Amino acid sequence: MNKNDLVAAVAESTDLSKADATKAVDSVFETITEALKGGEEVRLVGFGTFAITERAESEGRNPRTGEKITIPASRQPKFKPGKALKDSVN
Repeated sequence: MNKNDLVAAVAESTDLSKADATKAVDSVFETITEALKGGEEVRLVGFGTFAITERAESEGRNPRTGEKITIPASRQPKFKPGKALKDSVN
């Protein structure tokens, strides 16, 4: 399922127009993104938790040349599924 499929499913299940469903889906994504940028965790009970983890600087190798390279520290978004989501998939 891609974003267009998601918008179509939301529009159908909520009796919204596709334009309104697109606004709603985009708004949810933007809100989650802004919260993560601000260092907040987003918990959706029964669905899962979005959080940011800090990755330390590390050393790697260029696979072509074998040369050592430094991989800079970064912040990575992570998603941990909730129990209800896990149970519904299994």
